[in-house]
Amino acid sequence: MVQRIRTGDIISLNILGRRIVVISSAKTANEIFDQRSAKYSSRVSMPMIQDLQVPMGYKWSFAFMPYGEAWRQHRRAFHSYFQQREVHKIYPIQLRESRALLRRLLDTPEDLLSHCRLLFGATILDATYGLKVTSPEDSYVTNAERVLRSIWEASTGTYWVNFLPVLKYVPEWFPNAGFKRKATVWREWADEFLNKPWDAVKSNLDSGTARPCFATTIMEQFPEDDAKRSQEEAIARGAAALAYKGGADTTIAATQVFFIAMCMFPDVQKRAQEELDRVVGPDRLPEFGDREHLPYICAVVKETTRWIPVASMGVPHCSTADDVYNGYFIPKGSIVMGNAWAILHDPEQYPDPMAFKPERFLTEDGKANPEVPDPEAAFGYGRRICPGRFLSDNSMYGVIASVLYAFTIAPPLDESGNPIQLEHKAITDLVVFPLPFECIVKPRSEKVATLVRETVHDD
Repeated sequence: MVQRIRTGDIISLNILGRRIVVISSAKTANEIFDQRSAKYSSRVSMPMIQDLQVPMGYKWSFAFMPYGEAWRQHRRAFHSYFQQREVHKIYPIQLRESRALLRRLLDTPEDLLSHCRLLFGATILDATYGLKVTSPEDSYVTNAERVLRSIWEASTGTYWVNFLPVLKYVPEWFPNAGFKRKATVWREWADEFLNKPWDAVKSNLDSGTARPCFATTIMEQFPEDDAKRSQEEAIARGAAALAYKGGADTTIAATQVFFIAMCMFPDVQKRAQEELDRVVGPDRLPEFGDREHLPYICAVVKETTRWIPVASMGVPHCSTADDVYNGYFIPKGSIVMGNAWAILHDPEQYPDPMAFKPERFLTEDGKANPEVPDPEAAFGYGRRICPGRFLSDNSMYGVIASVLYAFTIAPPLDESGNPIQLEHKAITDLVVFPLPFECIVKPRSEKVATLVRETVHDD
């Protein structure tokens, strides 16, 4: 049965006796998720993730945790290193990996999608664990990716156990219990994902070879008391693992969106490159120190986030108390979702929303326009907003500024040499991934190609 509470801002569905509420306006999202956050900050129970896929019986993924003390402890640990005033420490890693991307694109531009995977996998593994990887086939990267795939699959509506939790008690040998056998395999993957990189850091720390990172920073703060140390280490393991789980897929998808946008809107690319040439000059690559002088590049980052929000529906919230909003009853236990796509394509806030127009975030004199809201809805809402959003935003700046400085991005050509018009087609899941696409990535000049070769050396 479908019950429409109100056309537009809120839509309510009743599925198998469970109320699902979808919020599609920024005003309503603010009033529900921010102003009433005490009632709307928990998560929906998904046994396929939270019970059947848990390594060693430990619920480490705080993105899916219900609101409460355990969630606060995990988020506090994560926030200590990745909050806005701390992420500048990661600039050198992000800059290095953005420039490594330039070198790889120079050598094998046809492997763009693989290079994007490596870029963010390497960035997060280094920032979180101090581990350096140079191949997308590195075991740390491939294991993390298969765990991510299992989580996205487990969170879809495919598995009845998410609607009828009692099914989690069905034995694996029972007919139609394939989901239990699959969860057993996924649990083994998750166990390796959670523990292998963490244990590598502990070993490196003992041998004196560990590199500064989130894990070493938090390990050095552990208390001496064994019981407290064990508890804090369990929390830190989960927070570290979430950095990859929460950041890699979404940032990879957003980077692919950026490349598609540059093929579809060449005038944007041209204007961005003119700004880079004017500010950076011909003799060096962009740096984070240039950012405040590159308002149009910053607007491109924002528009990439807004144009195709890669977490268009995000992770569902769950209401923990009955509520009445504008005369409409929302019962306790409702699934409440923010529709980032609708919010970020509201023509009143963002005129001509399907066009890629970075200038919408600028004033007529080219400065940041405070009257136009940033696309924060892409990162979630209220107390459950993505804690890694500052890391992601900085990574996107590093990639966009570096790539546009060094390369021209164009659509592929057909057999007659005519450009093939690209469209944004995607796999819609928790993360909206563009379908595989081709584009031409070539150096803007031989001089810039030489600059990349001289600045960026092979590992």
